[in-house]
Amino acid sequence: MGAWMNGSLQGYILVALLLFIIGLATVMLRRTLLMQFMGVELMLNAANVALLAFARFRGGDVTGTVFYLFILGVAACEAAIGLALVIALFRHRKTTDADRADSLRQ
Repeated sequence: MGAWMNGSLQGYILVALLLFIIGLATVMLRRTLLMQFMGVELMLNAANVALLAFARFRGGDVTGTVFYLFILGVAACEAAIGLALVIALFRHRKTTDADRADSLRQ
């Protein structure tokens, strides 16, 4: 096995990069808003993995953990607001297609 499989910084960064690429591809390729929000959540989780990895390899630095908690709070708020918008769009337009989500006005 390579050095990246032994819990090294490169392994964590590789996992974060893969999560970010999967999230970006989901946002760019999917039409439904719910899938796009899930892609954004994956990208935020990739940032969390990278922050915690750097904090761990800096000797247990608290700054990375504080940023992790901040991003976790932002992700929770984003998920709640995003889900509320998707539900409002579905109630109004009877679809969650992003192309038909130009506005929620009448």
